[in-house]
Amino acid sequence: MGRAQANMLLLLAGAIWGAGFVAQSTAMDDMGPFLFIGLRFVLATLVCLPFAWMEARRASEKLDRASVKGFVWIGVALFLGMASQQVGLLSTSVTNSGILTGLYVVFVPVLSVIFLRQRPHAVIWPASAVAFCGIWLLSSGSMTGLSVGDLLTILCAVFWAIQVTLIGYFGQSSGRPLALSCVQFAICAALSLAVAVAIEPIRLDAIAAAAPEVLYSGIFASGLAFSLQAVGQRFTTPAQAAICLSSEALFAALFGALLLSERFTIAGYLGCLLIFLAILTVEIVPLTRNKLMQDQAAD
Repeated sequence: MGRAQANMLLLLAGAIWGAGFVAQSTAMDDMGPFLFIGLRFVLATLVCLPFAWMEARRASEKLDRASVKGFVWIGVALFLGMASQQVGLLSTSVTNSGILTGLYVVFVPVLSVIFLRQRPHAVIWPASAVAFCGIWLLSSGSMTGLSVGDLLTILCAVFWAIQVTLIGYFGQSSGRPLALSCVQFAICAALSLAVAVAIEPIRLDAIAAAAPEVLYSGIFASGLAFSLQAVGQRFTTPAQAAICLSSEALFAALFGALLLSERFTIAGYLGCLLIFLAILTVEIVPLTRNKLMQDQAAD
């Protein structure tokens, strides 16, 4: 798979997550955040399991212990990111949450340099800044002061950056993206349900009321989209992946307009333009540079 196709998979994951934002927000009317996270990732594990089994049958080598340990840590990062985002939404606005979650676009290149010793293409830094500006404008560009929820959402952005960075490393080194997805889903589900049983009410009528949201979030926004992320990140860098995945904010706004009759402001349209500009820059500039270098080598 080429880098362009991988980035398209990541864009598709962003679109699915964007649509899932509607389901995620309405599900919270019926159940607590940890129960919702746990149920969606139980479904995601069940969806992914048969594909991970087929992948294992075709694999020439068994997973080594280091890869399995890495998959577990990715699951922990996924749980911490989901938990801090969901709990943060209880005491912050959607606008602030959208802006602050988008910080992971900036955090990923920094983590890649610090922990993976990867030197991103120079275009990543301005593209990350442009993508964050787009998310800011898409969220109306207003901050009212940092609450506890805001701080939790900043923490969420750190965990998302860690998850993206770890997937970039272990997805490529193991060559088993579906096994990675299955393990991270199972870890996230187990940790979330453990917390839910300890601190949240478990009511069957609430689960039934939120069943459509749980089904969409579990099958598509979790099982499919996170698997697309794991597959796509095998063939691109974590920093480029973060830029493509930042389109989640754009698609969330689009689906909000289509499904909830929300409308863009002029700043929102400009934000959409900046996010797409950042994605296109990350995609086109390295390709153009590589082609020029190949042409010069041929001459």
